[in-house]
Parts: sequence; structure tokens; C-alpha cells
Amino acid sequence: MKIVLVNPLIPQNTGSIGRLCAGTATELVLVEPLGFSLDDRYLKRAGLDYWPWVPLTVVPHWRDALPEGAPAWFFTTHTDRSFYDVEYTPDDLLVFGCETTGLPAEVMDAFPRERRLRIPIENQNVRSLNLAQCAAVAYYEARRQIERAAKRD
Repeated sequence: MKIVLVNPLIPQNTGSIGRLCAGTATELVLVEPLGFSLDDRYLKRAGLDYWPWVPLTVVPHWRDALPEGAPAWFFTTHTDRSFYDVEYTPDDLLVFGCETTGLPAEVMDAFPRERRLRIPIENQNVRSLNLAQCAAVAYYEARRQIERAAKRD
């Protein structure tokens, strides 16, 4: 499994997700342009001293991270399908967009609508959750499913 961030803007979010990836040995793919430098002190502070253990790939274009037919799940507020309602596999890519605008339409339109997922939010006054929270929630739900399936086999 990989976590893919398309054009992330806030270094603290990326640092926190990097820390998640370091702790779980999960590849983090960053799609440029980034809203910060990888040398950013806030990025490093959020990732603590774990940043050297983040399996990191930086690519210049989203197609480099998401080739046609990639087993990708796109997290967005613009769908009704819950992230609980799919079956994840170890090869899946969990894809998240920029904190302010989400995933670009160009990315969303390149993949089937059924690959779009939403993390449920009960309070209608809350538009979205923090990017790092979303990545952690999605990652651990996918991992839970994968580990449960492996125990059944």
C-alpha cells in the first residue's frame, strides 16, 4: 500500500503523514508542486526525527504516481460512497489532494467514479477533516481489512 499526496500545501500535515509512513513502513508519494520545501522546519518538526525512515518518493506529475489502471482510491468530500464500503488490497494507493482544494478535476476524471471515497462526517457544519487525520483513518481501515482477510486465508 502507498499513500499519495497530490500537491500538498501544509508542511505539518505532510510531516505527520510521513511519521505515519515511517511507523508503518508505508511508501509516501508526493506529487509536485509542493507548497513547501522538503527542508522545511515545520515538516521536519511534525515528522520528528523519523523523517530519515520515511519511504519517500517525489514525482513531478500525478501520472507518475497514478498510472492508468492503478489500484487507487481517491478520498474526497465530493462523493457519497463511504470508505468503509470497499475492499482494500495490499497494492492499493490511498490518494489525497491539497488541503484547500482537494484533488484536481483532471485527476478525478482520469479514474472511474466508483474509486472515489468519503470519510463520513456527522456534523454538517464541518466541511472536512484534517489531511493527516484522513490519511491515518483511511490507512488503518485498509490495513485492518487486509490483515483480517489474511487471517481468514
